[in-house]
Amino acid sequence: MIYNERELRREQALDIAQKMCVAARTAPKGKGIDIVECAVVDGDEQEALAHTMEAIGEERGHEFFLRDAGCVRQSLAVVLVGTRTKMQGLNCARCGFATCGEKPAAVPCEVNAVDVGIALGSAAAKGADYRVDTRIMFSAGVAAERLGLLGEGVGQIYAIPVSISSKSPLFDRG
Repeated sequence: MIYNERELRREQALDIAQKMCVAARTAPKGKGIDIVECAVVDGDEQEALAHTMEAIGEERGHEFFLRDAGCVRQSLAVVLVGTRTKMQGLNCARCGFATCGEKPAAVPCEVNAVDVGIALGSAAAKGADYRVDTRIMFSAGVAAERLGLLGEGVGQIYAIPVSISSKSPLFDRG
C-alpha cells in the first residue's frame, strides 16, 4: 500500500493537535490546581469560528480579525486553550488589586492567565516538535469564547491553528 503524504495531512494534523492538547494539559499549573480547558476543532466548528471572527472584526473595526479568519480557514485544525475562573487566594496583587477580595469578578486572576500562557507555550512547543505550522491567535480565541466552544464559564481563550503545507498560511500572509 502507498500512503501519499498529501492524503494523510488532515489525519496527521488532528493527531498532532490532540498531542498539543496533552501538552497543554500536563503543563505546570499555579498552586497545582488544574483549571485549564482545551479542545480541537475542525470542520463545521472551524468554519463557524472563522465566520464569528469576521463578525467580530466588522463589529469592532479590527481588520486583523478578518485576516486571521482566512488563516483559520486554511488550517487543518485549531487547538483551543482557555481557563475556568478561579481566584487562587494568594493576594499577590498581580491583577492590580491589593487582595483577591478587592478584585472585581470581571478582572481575571493573574495566576489563571499565567496558567493559560504556560499551557499555550507547551502546546506550541509540541507542534514545533512535529514541525507543523502554528500561530497563537488572540482573535480566534475571542471568537471561540463568544461561541462557547470550551463550555460555559471558560474564558481567556486563545487558539492555535495547525497547518501542514509548503508555505505557512499563518505567516506568509501577504
